[in-house]
Amino acid sequence: MDERVFFAAAPDYSPAAVEAAVEQLLGQLPAAALLAPGKKVLLKPNLLSGTAPEKAVTTHPAVVAAVIRAAKRRGVAACDITVADSPGGPHASGLVKAAWKASGIAAVCASEGVNLYTGTASGEAPKAQGAKRRFTLLEPVLAADVIVDLPKLKTHMMTGLTAATKNLFGCIPGLQKAEWHMRCPQKDAFGEMLVDLLLTVKPAFAVLDAVVAHEGNGPSGGSPRPLGFLAAAQDPLSMDLAMCAVIGVEPERVPYLAAAQRRGLCPAAFDPALAAGETGLFAPAENFRLPDSWRRMNFSDSAPRAVRWAVPTVEKWVAPRPKIAPARCIGCGHCAEICPQHTIELKDKKAHIKPQNCIRCFCCHEVCPVQAIDTKRFFLFKKL
Repeated sequence: MDERVFFAAAPDYSPAAVEAAVEQLLGQLPAAALLAPGKKVLLKPNLLSGTAPEKAVTTHPAVVAAVIRAAKRRGVAACDITVADSPGGPHASGLVKAAWKASGIAAVCASEGVNLYTGTASGEAPKAQGAKRRFTLLEPVLAADVIVDLPKLKTHMMTGLTAATKNLFGCIPGLQKAEWHMRCPQKDAFGEMLVDLLLTVKPAFAVLDAVVAHEGNGPSGGSPRPLGFLAAAQDPLSMDLAMCAVIGVEPERVPYLAAAQRRGLCPAAFDPALAAGETGLFAPAENFRLPDSWRRMNFSDSAPRAVRWAVPTVEKWVAPRPKIAPARCIGCGHCAEICPQHTIELKDKKAHIKPQNCIRCFCCHEVCPVQAIDTKRFFLFKKL
């Protein structure tokens, strides 16, 4: 597989700037030749929630529009292009429609005459070669000939980074994503699951939106961070290794990259020689803010052998965990709906977390519409 990652400058989301960058990238990326007449093409943006584009939580509609037009220029009919994703929370048609509208992507699809999937149908995908698990996926994912991954570069409270690989989690419908968190509560297991999902979905290539990235308590509770580029790659893992270098995350600490490394699917770090296109854009972003939860507290390597048996228990109690801020909570119940362990309940119109069962997946943080969920850290580490 081609492991190069191509970079192109896009200083803003003006149509001219974004379309020029997308065309530059696809003109260099050999895998873009898969966009051809007669192909059923699925575009998979990041639609975490019904959030306005300026919040930098979702893939910007200008990027989606530019890739649609690039596909049309290569002979793909509008009727053969579908945009689909399953945002956080229940996969109800009305909720999905509202999220697409708020993101600005619904208007783009209407203007371009392409299909916007707001249904709820899904089916079981065949077990992929090398995968350990099978998945139920959205129907248009199963029907596509060519899947184009359109991630947003963001931090993530659980995985550190969400980019090309983690974006595919939205191919799983609705609350089945929460079920996978319950089935894989530990980060290592969750990372292994995401690698299996990547092998199953097998996107043709990815075009990543980093014109304005998302830093801090991502994927939704942080803040916009302009970086001014788009990137494209055939290999999502190589793309994500490169983004680790950009935002300053150690790849071995990103659960799905660590899992891929254990399976021999990607190297320990991105080789700068694989950067292509406008290579000057491949550079560390100065002072890129990582999540509050992103603290190195793995004691396994440094603990004496005699007490290593206690490390999992210690880490369970000192690792960062979500905490409700009652003053900001509006009692909407979205966090309780998505919690895979059912540890959240509403009392007196406020959410409450039962910490003994929390698996620290931060799903509640992702879907909270008012950012009322903070990070609780062990008191001895608050000044680290």
